[in-house]
Amino acid sequence: MTNFNSIKRRQFLKMSSLALGTSILTSCTNPGKQPSASTANGKLDKIKVGLSWKAEAEYGGFYQALATGIYRDYGFDVEIRPLPPQGNVTQLLMGDLVDFSIGQAVNALQAADQGIPKVTIAAIFQNEIQAFLAHPGVGNDSLAQLKGKRVFIVPGLSSIYWPFLEKQYGYTQDQQRPYNFNVTPFLLDKDSVQQGLLTSEPFLIEKEGGFKPVVLLLSETGLNPYNFTLETTHKLIESKPELVHRFVDASIKGWYSYLDNPALGNELIQQDNPEMSDELLAFALGKVAEYDLIKSGDAQTLGIGAMTDERWKTLFDQLVTAGVLEDKPSYKDAYTLEFINKGVDYYLS
Repeated sequence: MTNFNSIKRRQFLKMSSLALGTSILTSCTNPGKQPSASTANGKLDKIKVGLSWKAEAEYGGFYQALATGIYRDYGFDVEIRPLPPQGNVTQLLMGDLVDFSIGQAVNALQAADQGIPKVTIAAIFQNEIQAFLAHPGVGNDSLAQLKGKRVFIVPGLSSIYWPFLEKQYGYTQDQQRPYNFNVTPFLLDKDSVQQGLLTSEPFLIEKEGGFKPVVLLLSETGLNPYNFTLETTHKLIESKPELVHRFVDASIKGWYSYLDNPALGNELIQQDNPEMSDELLAFALGKVAEYDLIKSGDAQTLGIGAMTDERWKTLFDQLVTAGVLEDKPSYKDAYTLEFINKGVDYYLS
């Protein structure tokens, strides 16, 4: 199951030690929200949420729902668990160590292909946030111009995108170099390219290298999977669908709150991950807005977390054509639309 963590991600050499169970349970309340039945009865459903990395802005809405009391208003006692070094969030979910986890659409389809019983229930990021990063002023200004250039990339991302890069731009396997979550090899080689998240690596490169990298979106290949998705197990959906409904609603409301004013969520993020400076959090949120990563597409009308059958089918067909997946009807087990698409007005009420 190592493929499910292979895209995740940064700078293991600089990671501080994190306790698996860290997260501050908020005592804040939201007086404008009517309490759920669980809250009124004095009982809260205890929920554990497993992140796919350390605490950062990409998980801000979940922290905001905790910090502002939204989760408590919806009847939850929530613990957010950052992923420990070399951890695998899918294994944690399958082992019932967490109730919900953060994932990605391609990995969800791979899981369905292998018969792993997890399911995507909401898509927070509507667009791919992986990109190739290049040095400015050396002619590496488009994906087409990277043919023949050295590309620092992890196997998980390569297995997804390289077939598309080969077909569209003539890339070859010998271009690939191992990316060890360290930007130094890229900084020392001006003609090289490396993978990175829009919300993170460009900031690090600018700080350590003193320049703004050229950012080339991998979605330009035509492959644009949902990212930072919310996942759970088929078992939980079948046994407690009302709980899943409440948790998804509360989480989406947390995201609207975070994008409006992230201060409280950021405080909890920084408690779980002191490496998250104010500057980096602001950078990440700026990129979320610049690239319209969360409220774009179907989310404009259906609300944050939106997904559609059509987009899942398109992604599946693309991956089958590229040879990444086999053509199996089980891909529909990767997701459900049951808990989302309620409309912007619903989540803002």
